[in-house]
Amino acid sequence: MKLLRTALPALLALVAAGPVALAAGPANYPSRPIEMVVPSTAGGGTDVMARLFADTAKKYIAQPIVVSNKPGASGGIAMTEVQRAAPDGYKVGVLISELAIIPHLNMAKVTTADFMPIARLNGDPGLIAVKADSPLQSIDDLLAQARKQPGSLTMGNAGTGTIWHLAAAAVEEKTGVKFNHVPYQGAAPSVMALVGGHVDAITVSPAEIGSFVAAGKVRVLVSMADRRLPAPYDKVPTFKEKGTDLVLGTWRGLGVPLGTPPEVVQYLRDAARKTAEDPAFRDALTKANLQPAYMDGAQFQVFMNSQSDYFKKLLSGLNIQK
Repeated sequence: MKLLRTALPALLALVAAGPVALAAGPANYPSRPIEMVVPSTAGGGTDVMARLFADTAKKYIAQPIVVSNKPGASGGIAMTEVQRAAPDGYKVGVLISELAIIPHLNMAKVTTADFMPIARLNGDPGLIAVKADSPLQSIDDLLAQARKQPGSLTMGNAGTGTIWHLAAAAVEEKTGVKFNHVPYQGAAPSVMALVGGHVDAITVSPAEIGSFVAAGKVRVLVSMADRRLPAPYDKVPTFKEKGTDLVLGTWRGLGVPLGTPPEVVQYLRDAARKTAEDPAFRDALTKANLQPAYMDGAQFQVFMNSQSDYFKKLLSGLNIQK
C-alpha cells in the first residue's frame, strides 16, 4: 500500500529512537501481547495511524501491540467485537467517527456509550478528489455536472454509512445535487477505484490520498475543513470559501470494553498520552498526512457523545440510501 510506504521512514525513525524505561503495569498487566482491532482495510489512514501508534507505544507498554484489520459494516464489525470482548485490556479497539453515525442508520447497535475511552489520537477533514486527468477542474465543475445530469456522477466512498458516505450526502443536501454513491470496503479501495478510473470522484481524508497527490495521480477539488489546510493542500479551497456552510471530518481514537478494570484503563490512558506526546509519533502522523488531535479519555467521551448528537440531527435531514 502506497500510504503505508509513505510512513515507512517514520517507522524506521521510531525504531532508531531506542528503548526507554517501561512503566510497570497493574498486577503484571500486560503479561502478553495486546490486540488492536482496526475497523478498516490495510493501507488506509486508520490502519496507518494504528500501526504508527503500535510501533511508538513499544516505548511505553511492556508487551507488543498486534494490529488486526477487521473491516465491514462501516466499522461496526470490529467495534462490536471489541465491545463484546473480555474486559481485560488485551483487546483494544480503534474507535472511528462512524461510531457516532451507524447506530442512527440502524446498521449496528454499538454506540459511543459502549466503551471506556482511552484517548482520541487524530482528526482529519473531508476532501473531494478526482483523477488527475479528469475533465472536472474545480468543485464548481463537479457540481455543475451533477446538476446537469442528476445521479450520473459516480462518487466513491469508504462504505455505506461511513463518514465519507455521509459527507457526500451532506454535499447533496447543501448544494441540491444528486450523486450516484459507490461504496467500497474502506478508503484505500475507494482510492484505487478512483485511480483506476472506476468512479468520477471520491470523498476521502488527506491521509488516504497523500501519496497519490504527491505522485500527480489525484487532484483535490475542495476541502470540508473550517480553514485551508497546510501544504500540499494549501491551494485547495474550502466549501465555506465557496459559500457552502459544510464542515465535516473523521476522527480516530482508542477504547476498551466496559468493565475493564480501572487500573488497566489508567495504564492504557497513560501509555496513550505518552505516545501521543512523543515527537516521533507526531512527526510520523504528519508525514502520513494525518493530523495529531489528542484528547484524554474523559474529553474523548464528551466529544464522541456530542458527535453522536450532531450526526443524529444531521441524518434526520438527509436521504441516506443504506
